[in-house]
Amino acid sequence: MITIAIGLSIILLFVILFLLFRIGTLASIFRGSSQRAVGTTKTSNRVNSTLFLLFLVIGGAAFIWSFADAWDDMNLPLASVHGAWTDNLFWTTMIVIGIVFVITQILLFVYSYKYQHKDDKRAYYYPHNNKLEIVWTMIPAVVMALLVFGGWKTWTKITSAAPEDAVVIEVMGKQFNWMVRYPGADGKLGVAKHTLIDATNEFGIDFTDQNAMDDFMPMEIHVPKGQPVLFKIRSRDVIHSVFLPHFRVKMDAVPGMPTKFWFVPSKTTDEMRSETGNPDFKYELACTEICGRGHFAMRYILVVDEPEDYEAWLAKQTPFAEQNPEVVAKFSSSSQQVVAENKTEGKAEEVKSEL
Repeated sequence: MITIAIGLSIILLFVILFLLFRIGTLASIFRGSSQRAVGTTKTSNRVNSTLFLLFLVIGGAAFIWSFADAWDDMNLPLASVHGAWTDNLFWTTMIVIGIVFVITQILLFVYSYKYQHKDDKRAYYYPHNNKLEIVWTMIPAVVMALLVFGGWKTWTKITSAAPEDAVVIEVMGKQFNWMVRYPGADGKLGVAKHTLIDATNEFGIDFTDQNAMDDFMPMEIHVPKGQPVLFKIRSRDVIHSVFLPHFRVKMDAVPGMPTKFWFVPSKTTDEMRSETGNPDFKYELACTEICGRGHFAMRYILVVDEPEDYEAWLAKQTPFAEQNPEVVAKFSSSSQQVVAENKTEGKAEEVKSEL
């Protein structure tokens, strides 16, 4: 493909150089030398108009070929319920604008050939038509309004509140990797504060919150098939973007502004391996925001399990607090210090009141 592109570029360069040699003809026209202009443009007009038609045919064929060749890469297998809504909306839009694009391009190049300049022919002067302008303004306006309404309706369904039984997962982006946190048996994520972030406690979890004591951070994401999954998304530094192409999930991770996205996985990893014929297939969470020099490294594996397999995996996970007791100890000592300071202040107030 690159070789073809280079070859076409070279041909185009020669065409441009050839046309530059004919600049004298245009210069004579600008100088008002009509006698020199008569008949001199006939050949070049015929050549250029023919090239327009060739470009239409060859370019259209190349477009169709490239589209067909890249079809499998553009249309990854679908693995979520809402992904079907997104795909339907996308292809409806593509069909509508595709039809308009094909018609306008054919008219553009065919008219360029049919109505090429001839010395003995004058163009018809047609300055204005109110009815025609109303028609070609109203039709696109109505079509666009319908497409926008369909998009709004689909987006509203996708971004609505997640069901109560959704699996909650916090996804945090940072330069240059993803971090994931699950709630434990209580089903609630503990409070996290950016001021508590350090080399070990990278989420900045506040372990004075009891909901945080059973939270855990796995090395890969696991979700159950057929059950809603809610991603609570945030960023620790710059803008990142959560992208799961097979699930049609895409949502920016913005510093200081938590975002969310929920979806329902419809195919397990094993089912997708069977469908694609690739025994090494893995769902992948990637970043689609160019977030720095290490952007390419932001890759995280997601596994879709059968519900019983997911529960078995969940039971094997160890809370972060158990793995890092020294981090929790810091919060315990801090709490004791605060309590002690409060008691000391209370005694001082008692002494003052006695005096």
